[in-house]
Amino acid sequence: MRHDITFTVNNESYHIAVQSHHTLLRVLREQLVLTGVKNGCSEGECGACTVLMDGEPVNSCLVLGVEADGHAITTVEGLALDGHLAPVQQTMVDQGGVQCGYCTPGVLISAHALLQRNPDPTEYEIRASLVGNLCRCTGYTRIVDAVQDAARLQRQQSVP
Repeated sequence: MRHDITFTVNNESYHIAVQSHHTLLRVLREQLVLTGVKNGCSEGECGACTVLMDGEPVNSCLVLGVEADGHAITTVEGLALDGHLAPVQQTMVDQGGVQCGYCTPGVLISAHALLQRNPDPTEYEIRASLVGNLCRCTGYTRIVDAVQDAARLQRQQSVP
């Protein structure tokens, strides 16, 4: 059964029909062609599919597309501003926090959400915010360093 939904994705409004059994992950990847959202496990265990729903991180593999009706969704593609990488995206590249890259979109979304809530997180707070994001390549040290650098950069940019 198809349902019409209206939602905002990366600050762009959409009115689309979705199958009642399709996940938000599937809607984003297949209907909106936002392939930064990755399908890692389909069980909410790995975090590769993490997106923001009304500013809060969710595993899009566990949310039905119809549940997104009326909500604002942000994917990794929506983090960049005016053609420039968001601070957390740039520092992830600069620190070498990206290896195979499969987990990176979810990690970036979780880190971005943390920095929106807490502009000066401790290492423990960073690690705690990333607990739902499984990375098999990096060992997390460079990811944590990148988030710390992004926090510093964002604080510097916000000082008048």
